[in-house]
Amino acid sequence: MNLNRRHFVGAALAVTASSGLLARSAPLPHRTPSPLLPAVPAAPASAQQPALLAEAMAAMDSHAAYIGRRDRLGLVDFALPSRERRFSLIDIEGGKVEHMWLVAHGKGSDLTNTGFVQRFSNDPGSNASSRGAYVTATPYYGKHGRSQRLVGLDSENSMALERAIVIHGADYVDPTMIDEHGRIGRSFGCFAVEDGEVARVMDALGEGRLLYAGKSV
Repeated sequence: MNLNRRHFVGAALAVTASSGLLARSAPLPHRTPSPLLPAVPAAPASAQQPALLAEAMAAMDSHAAYIGRRDRLGLVDFALPSRERRFSLIDIEGGKVEHMWLVAHGKGSDLTNTGFVQRFSNDPGSNASSRGAYVTATPYYGKHGRSQRLVGLDSENSMALERAIVIHGADYVDPTMIDEHGRIGRSFGCFAVEDGEVARVMDALGEGRLLYAGKSV
């Protein structure tokens, strides 16, 4: 089923209102996988993630019916500790990392607050991060201010809408915490970024783009 951006956003809002899953009754059409990104120019070691980039590009092809904009994507490597900038904005056409941000993981993924993701979960109430492919949906203003809904496209993150897993800013994502604690704070499973950076993240991704989360090793 091919969805243009208007149809998809409408469907996402309907799903949010009804607490149902995104309909995927028909299999996605077969598509020839896109070539991998060109070599990323010299950047911090944490930006060079060939295994995860390959996963993300494969996900973009397998979920092509839902990804309306393919010029850039968001990539979160939860193999890295929370003190590192592990949320990358990838310019697909230019083959480079445009920007990198700090991003929190869920408390349920790191019960002892080590700064490292220990596990993933898709279960409501788990407060954990989920791995897999998301598509950015409608922005809104909530208790964390400007935020953006995400629709999970894989079985590992299919409950994202029901769990209210979104992109938002948070005061516990603060670089000064790293000097004191060696890590930033944890979310309830959301992709929480610095308060001062959330507008930049949302403007860069917009609606209908891929956000892919996983562990590169």
